[in-house]
Amino acid sequence: MSICAIGADLGGTSLKAALVRRSAGIIATVRMDTGADHGPSHVLGQICHAVRALLAERPQADVRGIGLGAPGTVDLARQTLIHPPNIRSWGRIDVRAALRERLGTSWPVVVENDANAAALGSAHYGAGRPHASFIMVTLGTGVGGAIIMDKEVFRGTTGAAGEIGHMTINFAGPIDRAGVAGAIEAYIGQRYLTEHARNHVQAEGSPLLRRMAGSDLAALAPAMLSEAAIQGDAAATAILRWAGHKLGCVLGACINLLDIRVVVIGGGVSGAGEHILEPARQAVLEFVKPGMREGVTILQETLGNEAGMLGAAHLVFDHADSHGSTSGDI
Repeated sequence: MSICAIGADLGGTSLKAALVRRSAGIIATVRMDTGADHGPSHVLGQICHAVRALLAERPQADVRGIGLGAPGTVDLARQTLIHPPNIRSWGRIDVRAALRERLGTSWPVVVENDANAAALGSAHYGAGRPHASFIMVTLGTGVGGAIIMDKEVFRGTTGAAGEIGHMTINFAGPIDRAGVAGAIEAYIGQRYLTEHARNHVQAEGSPLLRRMAGSDLAALAPAMLSEAAIQGDAAATAILRWAGHKLGCVLGACINLLDIRVVVIGGGVSGAGEHILEPARQAVLEFVKPGMREGVTILQETLGNEAGMLGAAHLVFDHADSHGSTSGDI
């Protein structure tokens, strides 16, 4: 029987988990509310509930451990999650120890930043598979980033490398959630992009978006921009082109720094597809030095939410390869 792993993707709103068979990918999934406002004990309980639900659905699965992708900083030992955004009163928690205690197991538990997990999912199951090295950017509530080098995550000296969302493209620009002025997240993170879109529609007009989001645009969301752009709405197309240009700015800086010329774009906002990717492809060449422009490629990750779960499961498979057993120590 092929070995399996549980891969979980912890978001501020929802928790998604999958039972993953190495040879076949995802074979079962569960989804539930994170309950972030209820604090860390509740959230940890939700993760355990998801694990038990998957085990109950496939009781014969040869499960070797749990991988968890989560927002926030993860220590180099890949066991402690530090100050994840949107989860109340979390602080610094040894997730490995907490889950083992609650589940009564000595399974390996590997924790990774959610963008890193998504990048691993792409590298081994998605758009990144043909490429040994690439830059991953996830466009969602925030803007996440990861660096894949030779199919492995480059994590830096403390485990926090790849925070592309907090790279500045305008030192006098708006402040992002981390307090960084002019960071790309403060332009195309979901909340910021929606506010820009609302202002644009109020100034320029868009009957279609007003029908979708209400006359006051209170319900406006990036998915509506994508849908409207597909229908040919000029305002939605202009907003996404603006966002794509900003994305190209920061990608140029990343390529100049790393000399990695393949970029994979994932996350919910990437659902806009070519409406945001093509402007990014055009803009990025303005910001890459001439001698480094050859081979610059921007791809869309089509795995969606599955990328993070698959990447988290891969952490367990990688552990099994390294240790050759089900030992709980990593």
